[in-house]
Parts: sequence; structure tokens; C-alpha cells
Amino acid sequence: MKKLAVFSIMLSALLSVFASAAMAKDNILLDQVHFDKKIKCASCHGTTEPREAVKMVQCIKCHNTKKLAAATKNLKPTNPHDNRHFGTETDCSNCHHVHQKSENYCEGCHQRFDFIVP
Repeated sequence: MKKLAVFSIMLSALLSVFASAAMAKDNILLDQVHFDKKIKCASCHGTTEPREAVKMVQCIKCHNTKKLAAATKNLKPTNPHDNRHFGTETDCSNCHHVHQKSENYCEGCHQRFDFIVP
């Protein structure tokens, strides 16, 4: 009987971890995504203290802007990665925040551009 109780507790704990992970998936910050891919903080921030702010030139070492624009070419009402303001060179950090929730930069002026930003 004691083994069954321990098993039930363990199973409940395990299921709650999976359930909370599934519900939180939309709230995962990009630093966690990078960490899960074994990318160290120094890869982007450098090794100096205090840590350097990350400039777009660092992002494009791994994220090709032309390929990204091609991958999002069918987004409506416009392609956020190839737009009339910046072409394919929009600063990544306008939308994609690594240590806080990302935001839809376009929506500041274009309310109908309701992009979901990872």
C-alpha cells in the first residue's frame, strides 16, 4: 500500500511538471530557447563584465535575415522580416527580446499587424 501511495505522488508530480511545461510553452523566453540548444551566454554577450548588450550583428551570425524573410514571406498583411521601412535588416531586438517577453514592434503604428512574436 505504501508503494502505491509513493507511486501516486511521484506520478502526480511528474504529470504536473509536464502539464505546466505544456501550458508555459507560449511563455518561454528566448534565453531559455538558446540555453536548451546549448548556446552559452558569452556566445552573444561576450566575456566582459558587465555583460555587453547584444547588437544585431551578433544575431545574424546564426540567423540569416534573407532566409528568415523567405521563410516568413506569406505572413499577412505583410512580411515583418522584409518590410518597406528596413527591408530585411530590421533590428532583431525591436521585436525579439531574449530576457523578457517579445513584442510586436510593428503594432505600435500598424494596429492590424497582429503578429505573434516568439
